[in-house]
Amino acid sequence: MQTEFQKQYYDYLTTRRTVTKDKLSEPGPSEQEIVQMLTIASRVPDHGKLSPWRFIIYPQSVGVEIGEFLAKRRGELIAGISSNLQKQERNRLTQAPLCIGVISKPVKTDVPEWEQVMASGAVCFNLLQAAYSLGYSAQWLSDWFSFDAPSKKFMGIEADEQVAGFIYVGTAPVKKPKDRPRPDVPSLTTIWSPK
Repeated sequence: MQTEFQKQYYDYLTTRRTVTKDKLSEPGPSEQEIVQMLTIASRVPDHGKLSPWRFIIYPQSVGVEIGEFLAKRRGELIAGISSNLQKQERNRLTQAPLCIGVISKPVKTDVPEWEQVMASGAVCFNLLQAAYSLGYSAQWLSDWFSFDAPSKKFMGIEADEQVAGFIYVGTAPVKKPKDRPRPDVPSLTTIWSPK
């Protein structure tokens, strides 16, 4: 028998839907709420207790400076960049009230690197759940600049680190977004049996 909390949590999990960053608005989380979200995000399976990740907070106030850099850098990568694409790059980090970078930084140990990378991915998903638990919505993205060395350096990411995700956080519109087609679980599931 489910408790009321379990039912609400189940309902949430079965209807969870991403609200895109361009639809996230103020208010964003307070400093105290950000600490709460990062604390929740860090409660993930972590073989060896290594914490092979770190966070970078990008408040909306720094979005313009980062956007100018990204627009310039994208112009270096794409000859004849359109004004629309330049505008898109300038607005990357100004659409949502807050962006949190989850940075994967595996530790040299006998714990396989793949497990450490997956732990960083779990942190990203837990960060989404933490935002929702405090009444916000969030979107998990990466994008081209996650893989571009000069952009990573400008955004405070070391050469030996990888972006697990940029989590954009804000208040969702009252109108819920439409759902999208979901995976066909039976077609993705196999019951193992000996050959």
